[in-house]
Amino acid sequence: MILENRPELRQEIEKIAEVAGYLWQNGWAERNGGNITVNITKFIDDGIRQMAPISEVRHIGKVLPHLKGCYFYCKGTGKRMRDLARWPMANGSVIRILDDCESYVIIADEPVAPTSELPSHLTVHDHLIEKGSQYNATVHTHPIELVAMSHNKAFLEKDVLTNILWSMIPETKAFCPLGLGIIPYQLPGSVELADATLRELDDYDVVLWEKHGVFAQGLDVMDAFDQIDVLSKSAKIYINSRCMGFEPEGMSDEQLKEMTRAFNLPK
Repeated sequence: MILENRPELRQEIEKIAEVAGYLWQNGWAERNGGNITVNITKFIDDGIRQMAPISEVRHIGKVLPHLKGCYFYCKGTGKRMRDLARWPMANGSVIRILDDCESYVIIADEPVAPTSELPSHLTVHDHLIEKGSQYNATVHTHPIELVAMSHNKAFLEKDVLTNILWSMIPETKAFCPLGLGIIPYQLPGSVELADATLRELDDYDVVLWEKHGVFAQGLDVMDAFDQIDVLSKSAKIYINSRCMGFEPEGMSDEQLKEMTRAFNLPK
């Protein structure tokens, strides 16, 4: 068992399981919906590096030169978040990227095939390493209120939804200071969706896939979840206000500028 006598790695996997439970409890992870991929290379010791693979060599489908020798925890394809929350190593696996940078093997604990969206997730991780980013986690999930708001074309213009969500409650801008990127509908799992996501993540930490869900990056899995959570809270406030029959006033531009100055946030 890869977690045995490795407390830091165990803690990281337990954190992933905790977030998986939150995604399920919030109703954001129906059936096998959503994915989590975390770069765990910094927790890898020589014993793990010497572990024999438990799968055949599998191809990523593209060359990712900055991932050579990296290790990732990946949610398994067809696996449910509610099950991952209880049994993370039975519903996900640890993979090693091989020296050719276009293939990988599973090394622990069971030969659970990673998500079919693994190429998209790994492409983001490759880009993060290329940029020198400290981010190690990517999360894809289906927040109900944010997806609902993506069905309104007026909200999909650049930064329209960001400004609405920021204005609902001060903490949203404080804890998600880059706002929410928008990606027009693309076929789930497609190369086009992956490429569009990569472009938006240069400017945002969280992007909304129209009529589908969100994709977030963060320092760790909890950081990525927290940003989705605060954005979802703002969406709830907006929708609840509309359900009560009024358009929420929101914070004024001057109040948002005051927040930016007070918390030293990006402009």
